[in-house]
Amino acid sequence: MSSFFRALVLLVLLGSCGSREFSAPRDLDNACSILTERPEYRRAFKRAEQKYGVPMPGMMAMIYQESKFIGNNRPPHQYALGVIPIGRQSSALGYSQALDGTWEEYQNEVGGRRSKREDIHDAADFMGWYMTKTVAETGVPMYDIRNQYLAYHDGRSGFKRGTWRSKSWLIRIAGEVEQRALLYDRQLRSCGKR
Repeated sequence: MSSFFRALVLLVLLGSCGSREFSAPRDLDNACSILTERPEYRRAFKRAEQKYGVPMPGMMAMIYQESKFIGNNRPPHQYALGVIPIGRQSSALGYSQALDGTWEEYQNEVGGRRSKREDIHDAADFMGWYMTKTVAETGVPMYDIRNQYLAYHDGRSGFKRGTWRSKSWLIRIAGEVEQRALLYDRQLRSCGKR
């Protein structure tokens, strides 16, 4: 019986260790708290900021909107007749909610085959890469988080075509992402993590 109990305790411990990586930080409204709880996030964001010039608060705000910092986040399943699962709404996965095709493009250009959407370092690098391409292809400045998010959500070609203009809900969300980036920036400056 004691070996069974030990095995059970070991399984519980291993299960709790694995799930932490994919769970959201406790206080998503406080950038300082997020980076204190998950120091690896700060390292990932700083590296992407230095490599691409992408502002850390903007990247954090976009990740908040896309995945709420849940590393293995996926869109919900769709159901036929309300009960028969027919797949997910899209192939989005991970912190950045990158789609399969866009992630493959990133892997081929800079990320390499071993990069994973569920890894915060790879997700931050992906976002820096994507936002840099947005600057080059659309002229949207790196610090224009509202329009960077619109181009991130609808894709660069969709952004250039103006697909977002007919989506009042997306325009509202882009404004919320911009406001969260400003909030995160103020918080990071006040706690010295910027």
